[in-house]
Amino acid sequence: MSQRWPWVVLALLGAYHGLNPAMGWLFALALALQEKRRSAIARALLWIALGHAAAISIAILLLHLLQRFLPMSILKWAVALILFALGAYRIFRASHPRGAGMRVGGKDLLVWSFLMASAHGAGVMLMPVLLAQPMLGMTRGAMPLSLDVVPMLFVVLVHTVSMLLVAGMLALLFFESYERLGLGLLQRAWFNFDLLWAVALLVAGVAALLA
Repeated sequence: MSQRWPWVVLALLGAYHGLNPAMGWLFALALALQEKRRSAIARALLWIALGHAAAISIAILLLHLLQRFLPMSILKWAVALILFALGAYRIFRASHPRGAGMRVGGKDLLVWSFLMASAHGAGVMLMPVLLAQPMLGMTRGAMPLSLDVVPMLFVVLVHTVSMLLVAGMLALLFFESYERLGLGLLQRAWFNFDLLWAVALLVAGVAALLA
């Protein structure tokens, strides 16, 4: 179990990120409703998932780079402070991203997803797991630290696939029941998730200190 729990947590975080409308499923749903085709959901979410994966990958590489120069105790506090700051910002100054309309291509969705995942601290939220389990690709012993590419690719893959599956199911659910539910429920779901996301960032900050 000690070797499995990091992967379970990474998958659960991916599912949690998939629940967040700001991570892309609401955008994919809007495109599908505009085009009146459910296939638009899959096409949009593929690019959104790639952007999310890119943001996660850069956060992981940044953590690896910082491990070269900072002691583990200082690194834990740095990650925790970043998470606390992002959580506090989401609580006191939550805002919703504004797009430039629905006429977007794959590259636009990729860039938008990358920026949203970065701005919401999605990659930083994974750092407590990586700090607690260096076997996932980063070793503490030798200097300079080595990066094992294969485990890190699996980290990104497990997290992103979980996020993609949950986001896809939500977008499809709302697409199929749009006529009955309307936009009211979507607006309430987005609003309520802001506070939940902020709390998750604060919890991740505590986890970083305990890692």
